[in-house]
Amino acid sequence: MSVRVRFAPSPTGEPHVGVLRTALFNWLFARKEGGQFILRIEDTDRERYQEKSVGSIMEALTWLGLAWDEGPIYQSKRREIYKKMALRLVREKKAYYCFCSKDRLEKLRIEQAEKKMAPRYDKCCLKLNQGEIDKNLKEGMPYVIRQNIPESGVTEFKDIIRGIVSFENNNLDDSVLLKSDGYPTYHLAVVVDDHEMGITHVIRAEEWLPSTPKHILLYQAFGFPPPAFAHLPMILGHDKKKLSKRHGATSVLQYIKDGYLPEAMLNFLAFLGWNPKTEKEFFSREELIKEFSLENINKAGAVFNLDKLLWLNGLYIRNLSLERLIKAGQPYLRPEYQARATEKNINLEKVWRMAQERINTLKQINSLCDFVFEEIDYLPEILIPIKSNKNETVGNLKLAQKQLENVKEAELKASDWRQIFEKYIQENDLKTGKVLWPLRVALSGKRASPDVFDILEIFGRQKSLDKVKKALIKLENL
Repeated sequence: MSVRVRFAPSPTGEPHVGVLRTALFNWLFARKEGGQFILRIEDTDRERYQEKSVGSIMEALTWLGLAWDEGPIYQSKRREIYKKMALRLVREKKAYYCFCSKDRLEKLRIEQAEKKMAPRYDKCCLKLNQGEIDKNLKEGMPYVIRQNIPESGVTEFKDIIRGIVSFENNNLDDSVLLKSDGYPTYHLAVVVDDHEMGITHVIRAEEWLPSTPKHILLYQAFGFPPPAFAHLPMILGHDKKKLSKRHGATSVLQYIKDGYLPEAMLNFLAFLGWNPKTEKEFFSREELIKEFSLENINKAGAVFNLDKLLWLNGLYIRNLSLERLIKAGQPYLRPEYQARATEKNINLEKVWRMAQERINTLKQINSLCDFVFEEIDYLPEILIPIKSNKNETVGNLKLAQKQLENVKEAELKASDWRQIFEKYIQENDLKTGKVLWPLRVALSGKRASPDVFDILEIFGRQKSLDKVKKALIKLENL
């Protein structure tokens, strides 16, 4: 039988890393087994439904390169199918109408809480006779349809990641299958859809593990063979608590906006719970497909490390060809900087080459290289290196100025500038830091900036001279 898996997000907000991790593992398994990856939109929670969320989900999948083979399939367009299946269960006494009001259910919940009992429905409406049911339906009384869970016995299944998992039926609640608005709940829709769509493996988050026995019982009630299950470990923050925004987790779309590369995110997500049983940390898309297996997914929670993602993204940026870097990075460079580059004839290729070794996200080029496109005001004190003073710094800046004046070519490469200054420093027994620190600050206006020789290549002789002269005025007025 051909493997068929589905990624079935609820469009209730922008997709986060946990959602995309689930999509990735489904996609990798489908590609590894030569199967199909289906995109299903579970949009039956109409109170929380956000229309723009569907577009965000598809944008994130497309960005990661997780192409789906079928879909998107919208559950909201299949309401009649779910209703028909729910009524079938009612006829077969495997589900029942529930007419309880919200007030009664709230009162029941409070009573159970006071008695320290688990919240669950008390099967009150299961006791109604057919006459009472028909009367309520005829009068148009609002109702839901509930699953009739057996009050005894054990429901167990084999999870590919966790092994045999068992649940006592008397601990399971008679969950709602069909809501009063005619929409199905997750429990009914997921079982019906997975069967009708021929899903062979359900790979989903650990949070759905307690719902699985209810789904197994529904498969049995319908007479459907259940799929194989694999419940992925929870993603945790650095404090080993459930991942949240305070841990640095955010929408995947925000990572796109910040300039993360899809290759880096793909590699990072794959290691959130999966262990390839090797020391290797960098996998191409093709290598991930080849090596991936559900059996090598850990049971324990996976720790989300934002610093590692940032580091990993930086490594991927440094491994890009310059051509690819410029193409990927161009949308992240501020429009006003792009305009000034054209206006002032700034070589953007050189700017990107200078930034490549220092940025960890594409967006960081704006803060790293802003001095190339605009004048940065700075305090004269930062021109003075540690263990130096004003007079010594003035002297060293004047020496740098002299070297610039001695150069006849308007433009030199960074390697040429390096040779000129290093030779001069060595021949005159000068301290490298005391000469190059004030020169770099004079050019960039920053304590931390790219290599001074890269900056000299971009600015050229005359612009560099102008900046050094301004720095000397600042120092002399200090």
